[in-house]
Amino acid sequence: MRISKPLLRSGPVVAAAAALALTSAGPAAAAGISVSTSGSTVSVTTSACTQINGNWGTASLLNSSQTNFSQGRQVALSGTSAGQSAAWSNVGAGTYTVIVVCSNGNTAGTQAVVVTPAPSPSVTPTASPTRGVMGGLGGGSTDYGTVTLVAGGSLVGTGLLATAWYLRRRAKPRHL
Repeated sequence: MRISKPLLRSGPVVAAAAALALTSAGPAAAAGISVSTSGSTVSVTTSACTQINGNWGTASLLNSSQTNFSQGRQVALSGTSAGQSAAWSNVGAGTYTVIVVCSNGNTAGTQAVVVTPAPSPSVTPTASPTRGVMGGLGGGSTDYGTVTLVAGGSLVGTGLLATAWYLRRRAKPRHL
């Protein structure tokens, strides 16, 4: 019986370690690409592909209605063995999926990206305020009056006195 107890105790540990290994392998495979957006330009970078016959592979940009790699806007990867990249310009607003397939046929990764519309160049900035910037600490630009300031100060003072009294009483429980 004593021999079986350590084996029973180690069973959940072994199962947890196996599950951790499987879950950590999944995101690592999906993390083979990095996708970024800047205005209407989407770019992808990876270092997972190797060059075969002068070709690194292709990257495809799929919109929500496209499900196959060949249906999207395809761009050839370019770069070096340290990293490869591709970019698409004039991409409309919406949610897209970027898929990178290396020249050996392996998928380097898949990642979703949201493209937001860039501000229109016809928008003109508004005129600056005539009084300048209204700086201050919260209510620095409003005059609350003497009564409000005295009431606030007395509340803060009462809180400080109550805290000191409580801490003193807690340190010496038999004294007031």
